[in-house]
Amino acid sequence: MTADNEIDIKEAFQRAQKGHNNKAKLVASLKSRYNKLQDKTLFHEEFVHYLKYAMIVYKREPTVENVIEFVARFATSFQSPPKTEEGEQEEEDEEEEEEAEDDHPFLSFIFNFLLESHKASSHAVRFRVCQLINKLLGSMAENAQIDDDLFDRIHQAMLVRVTDKFPNVRIQAALAMTRLQQPKDSDCPTISAYMLILDNDSNAEVRRAVLSCIAMSPRTLPKVLKRTRDIKENVRKLAYQVLADKVHIKALTIAQRVSLLQQGLHDTSEAVREVVGCRLLPAWLVRLDGNVIELLHRLDVENCAQTALDTLKAIFKNKPTEELLQDRVQLDNRKLIPWDSLTCENVLYWRALCEFFKAQGDEGDEMLDQVLPDAATYADYLYGYLRAVPVLSEEQRADFNQLELVMTKEFISQQLIYLIGCLDTNEEGGRKRVLAVLQEMLALPQTPSSLVSLLTEKLLALIPDDQRRIQIVAEIISDVREPITEASQPVNENESRRQQVQLAEVKVRLLEAKQTLEDCITAQEFSRAAELKDSITELENRRNQIVQEITESSQPADKETRTEKNDPETLLRCLTMCAELLKQMNIKTRIGPTISALMSSLVLPSIANAHPAVRNMAVVCLGTCTLHSKELAKTHMVLLLQIAQLDEVKIRISALRAIIDLLLLFSFQLLSETAPTQTAPPSQSPDRQEEDAPPVAEEKEEVSEDTAQSILVMLSEFLDSEVSDLRTETAEGLAKLMYIGRISSAKMLSRLVLLWYNPLTEDDTRLRHCLGVFFQLYARESRVHQEVVEESFLPTVRTLMNAPATSPLAEVDINNVVELLVELTRPSALIKPSTNTEEVCVHDYLAVRMCGEMLKDPTAPEVRLYAKTLSNLELSRDGTVRKDLQTLLQQLVQVVRDRVCLRALEKMVYQLVDSKEQAELLSASALQPLDVNADEAATEDPSKSAKRGRRGQRKVCTAKGGRKPSRRAESSEESDGENVPDSVPVVRPSRRAKTTALEKTKLDLNTLINQEANVS
Repeated sequence: MTADNEIDIKEAFQRAQKGHNNKAKLVASLKSRYNKLQDKTLFHEEFVHYLKYAMIVYKREPTVENVIEFVARFATSFQSPPKTEEGEQEEEDEEEEEEAEDDHPFLSFIFNFLLESHKASSHAVRFRVCQLINKLLGSMAENAQIDDDLFDRIHQAMLVRVTDKFPNVRIQAALAMTRLQQPKDSDCPTISAYMLILDNDSNAEVRRAVLSCIAMSPRTLPKVLKRTRDIKENVRKLAYQVLADKVHIKALTIAQRVSLLQQGLHDTSEAVREVVGCRLLPAWLVRLDGNVIELLHRLDVENCAQTALDTLKAIFKNKPTEELLQDRVQLDNRKLIPWDSLTCENVLYWRALCEFFKAQGDEGDEMLDQVLPDAATYADYLYGYLRAVPVLSEEQRADFNQLELVMTKEFISQQLIYLIGCLDTNEEGGRKRVLAVLQEMLALPQTPSSLVSLLTEKLLALIPDDQRRIQIVAEIISDVREPITEASQPVNENESRRQQVQLAEVKVRLLEAKQTLEDCITAQEFSRAAELKDSITELENRRNQIVQEITESSQPADKETRTEKNDPETLLRCLTMCAELLKQMNIKTRIGPTISALMSSLVLPSIANAHPAVRNMAVVCLGTCTLHSKELAKTHMVLLLQIAQLDEVKIRISALRAIIDLLLLFSFQLLSETAPTQTAPPSQSPDRQEEDAPPVAEEKEEVSEDTAQSILVMLSEFLDSEVSDLRTETAEGLAKLMYIGRISSAKMLSRLVLLWYNPLTEDDTRLRHCLGVFFQLYARESRVHQEVVEESFLPTVRTLMNAPATSPLAEVDINNVVELLVELTRPSALIKPSTNTEEVCVHDYLAVRMCGEMLKDPTAPEVRLYAKTLSNLELSRDGTVRKDLQTLLQQLVQVVRDRVCLRALEKMVYQLVDSKEQAELLSASALQPLDVNADEAATEDPSKSAKRGRRGQRKVCTAKGGRKPSRRAESSEESDGENVPDSVPVVRPSRRAKTTALEKTKLDLNTLINQEANVS
């Protein structure tokens, strides 16, 4: 009945199922038949009739996908091709818009059918409706137009479907609305729906679908940026790809650029890091004409130097070495950047390039020689630049422009100092010159204080011997604190006048004596003449002495004297050098006389200084120094404890860090001051030691226990502090102490768990991250740690259940807390599971504890929580434990009245008992089995019954949401929206067997179509 170039609808659908058929020919043939029909109503009805067979299939079968693709092509083939005439008048455009629906009756019919079907009860139909609308709109030309009413109907239907129960329906609905967006409209409902999905949709694939199609605008950009911190790796990866492809670097603020690079380059996923390095950064460089210095300028390197360095390393990895050497910064023939050409960006680029070549080892040495001079030349270059850094007075610091200029020069100086680490200091002359420059710069008073720590670090790195380090730094500190000054004494006029008078008197007396001597000689009075001669000698000596004094006073000589400086800036410089020295020293190096002198003359007096920065650095020095000497730690522990409670926040945190470090190194035995003569021999047992210890030792042990308790009380109070930094530092310190075994406290662990869940700490990222990592590492480390977690279970739950409504803990999801504690105590979670099969499982203890709590008050609200948790435990197969637990459960069944709890308890009982006892219980007990297969299980082998019970237990966990779903289950939910059980692992078949099996399982719509035809 049809011509050669025409085709029947049924045949067209049958051919369309096969992927190798040319769909364009099918479309053209069927369209030819359609155009010849006068009455198109029958064609529409028959076409939809065959389309329905494909729409009831939810699974992504190849045949069904081919049919859907064919329908979309056929429906959009009726659109007129896009017109390119520029002189088209507006009246003609309006006429075409009015007649659009009449020109494409089939397309309008298909849209109407789909829109009428989008509310179908079958999720398969809803999925195919959204998929077809997506393909229809996507297949239209770029300048295609549809009727306003149809646009609104599609819009409203898809807005409903993006809230569908099934993720795949939501995905297709979101994709279908891609061309319905209006980015310039601030109230566009499509964009509003997209933003809502990005923030709230629980399915990662839905979020990815929205990310792939959302239009970029100032309104949507923050939502896309937020997805770079999504919990799912694929979402984060796509978010960076979207930003690379659709967003210009100028559309982002400096803070947003820095945040993107900082998070992306340190992402836990290798794929995300690769996208940032290979997609985002190249895209930004393309938009900046490949200018890396310009990219650095847009990152504000002064405030984010480390992020800029990481960015440069990622860029260098993807560039060939020859290109890096060609793009080297403005180096002159000395391989140096002239002082007047130094900027923050090019000096950081120079440093990153040198460090990149240095990290490549021997291969990079040749390239490093091309971008960095020898050590002596660079030392002179650095010395000249550092000497030129101006020192501002207090009045000049008020001028922001001058202050900014000095801060820029200090940043450049800092990067130049870092470059010392890349120099080749194996040559003796170069190394000596670098050491001399560093020592001189540290001793100069005009060297900025911000560079002292870095200069000291680089100086110590060039000196391997600790004793020489101590000697050199002590000499520098002495020169800085007690500089040599040349004191000149002014001429005293009164003293000079007095000396002149004395000289005149002596001269007169001398003349008189000489005259008298001559008279005596003339009178031959020789005895008198001898006396006068002695007197004349004395007067001449006196005259010479006065003349010398007058000469010295008239030409005063400068004297070199050492004066001690105690101003805050000088003390801070000295303490900074001392702290850096103590950090770089080997922990086994003993405290010698030089360090002791520095402690007594510099560190301890500075702790009482009025300046907070000086006190803080003094506390850092004291804490670091005590790590090298246990006796010193004992002496100053009380002082550190007082500082941790009384001083300013920053200083308290420094003291707290010192206390934690001391406890980590020496443990709480540091607090006991028992003399060595009072301790028992090491060969005796600990019990014998306690028995033989003298009463004095017992008293001291009690004192040390009280001190340890007081320290724990202090740390516990710090956890409640309103100062977030102090709270975080305390939590981190307690986590360290508990992890290495210095503290074993269920109460303290409970406090940390509650702190982690407390809504008040939601913005404290460091605290949340630290505790999140700690809980996993701590519980998986050993069974002893799991026992501590188990002991903290009930106190934690009680605290949350009894929290008043005004407490932030009232907002915490108790089920989530319980799930965490159960997961942490799983025997299978241990890194090294116990080999002792007779050891009782931690979950067994936990089950008994919960049963005991439920028996205390069967009507308590937490009983339902405990009953639900029981089914999530991994109980051991020990018969005694199971019997005891079974007895407790049977007692609970008699007293618990809540139906939900009762069902959970009954199910637990049937999981615990063996097959024989089940048969007895079925006849004697009033308990009703929940498992429909209980009768079959009763006749099976007992071992099989036990195994079935464990699998049933896990099944209950999954059904009730007690355990976290596996990755495979999660992925199945994301793709199909249904919980598909995991398949049993089998031997991997060959490729041919796979192909054969695939052909057998392929869906063929022809069977359904023919079956319908036969019935009709």
